[in-house]
Amino acid sequence: MSLGDWLLLLVLSVLWGGSFYFTKIAVMEIPPMTLALYRVAIAAATLAVLARVIGHSFPRDAATWRNLVLMAAFNNVISFTLIFWGQIHVTVGLAGILNGTTPLFGVLAAHLMTHDERLSIGRIVGLIAGFAGVVLLIGPELLTDLGTHVLAELACLAGAFSFGLGAVLARRVRGYPSIVVATGQLSMSTLLLLPLVLLFDRPTAPFSASHAAIWSMLALALVSSALAYLIYFRLIARAGATNALIVTFLSPVSALMLGILLLDETVDVHQVAGMAAIFIGIAAIDGRPARFIGRMLRN
Repeated sequence: MSLGDWLLLLVLSVLWGGSFYFTKIAVMEIPPMTLALYRVAIAAATLAVLARVIGHSFPRDAATWRNLVLMAAFNNVISFTLIFWGQIHVTVGLAGILNGTTPLFGVLAAHLMTHDERLSIGRIVGLIAGFAGVVLLIGPELLTDLGTHVLAELACLAGAFSFGLGAVLARRVRGYPSIVVATGQLSMSTLLLLPLVLLFDRPTAPFSASHAAIWSMLALALVSSALAYLIYFRLIARAGATNALIVTFLSPVSALMLGILLLDETVDVHQVAGMAAIFIGIAAIDGRPARFIGRMLRN
């Protein structure tokens, strides 16, 4: 990963770090499946207009659209619905910890489904360290809540697994600009969710929701989906699925830093330890620090 890739990853971690808070506000008034529909539909419409203005054309072959449908199902329809439903019953912190398992699922999927993103000792050590850092950062005491809402926790884990698999599937459409991939995936997500919401959910719920819920829904759509997916698919194309999924380790760090900068929050010792573990994990996944140390020792 280049310096530019790392900067994109940091920006993405901020955009997705806030999504758990927006979700917690919106899902209290808007049902999970309906919230997922509006999130992807608003984001898809926004990106479609932008893509046309820029002058991009969309794929015309059936194979690409089949891949976009698969990506939509795993990245949005399944993952959003499960995580949104889970957040009705679990805290933001616990949801963040469970979401921190995404790279673990993603790296296993990449190992089984690709030839150039294989498991290595460095990646295994990095993933374990990164996940431990997420737990420390958000607060180990939250793990005492595990088992209180088992189905909701399993839903969050299943959502993380789905998103990790979706990242690997995104490699199949590498040849297209990120805005085309993001628009295509979000459009297919809208088409998949629309009949489900009309049949089984409450599509009119946003019209009676509070201003806070509406603004949170719009933030999820425009900031945590439209803008975030542009960056995310660019990262996958440039750095691979495993590296792009590092963002789920960095998102809690971004949330903590925003709290310090904007809300005058303080940092505890366990949070410093958590950030250190996350950075050690990322360094191990990246591999360059270990190679540099190895060269120094050989010399």
